[in-house]
Amino acid sequence: MTNSFARKRIGFAVTFALATAAAMTFGGCSPQPSAVAPVISDKVYTVTPSAVKAKVGIVSGELTEMKVTERIEAGSGRVASPAKLTGKLALKNLSADQTVRLIGGKILYIDAQGQPIMLEEKRTEPTIKVASSYGSSGSSERLDPGQDATQALEAEFPVAALKAKKLKEIRLELSYIPSPFKEEKLNFTVSIGGQ
Repeated sequence: MTNSFARKRIGFAVTFALATAAAMTFGGCSPQPSAVAPVISDKVYTVTPSAVKAKVGIVSGELTEMKVTERIEAGSGRVASPAKLTGKLALKNLSADQTVRLIGGKILYIDAQGQPIMLEEKRTEPTIKVASSYGSSGSSERLDPGQDATQALEAEFPVAALKAKKLKEIRLELSYIPSPFKEEKLNFTVSIGGQ
């Protein structure tokens, strides 16, 4: 009697193990279909005007093709990528006799009361890095008299500034060092031997 009870228990254990193996083989643990990736679309906010000019000291600047874009997940409305300001930045050295060495700059978003609109936590303050296209003499940060250069602009944009009538101006604080530009001539008096 003890023997038959033991056999039944072993038989049940083997049957259970075989049923589990069959379930795993025939779909119990088959790969689940992967989730469909959400559709992401761009939500574009127009900046009015889309082009602005300014002049300070011996440098003039122009921001063109400005727009603000954020990436939104279709259906849920969740922000997949926070708002960014894009456009083109053109700088020109207006001086007739000074070279400008561009250091860099930062962008400030100013509200209707004249106060800066801050970015949300964990977002990088918008700065201007001098592109290697500036300057034609091999110096990446130099603009000689009358010279101009253009670069793409992309900067973080505060969500609070997307609200109607919140943003009054975009301020570019540009750092540069002017230095005298001189062209001198060296004359070497020479003679050829035997003449």
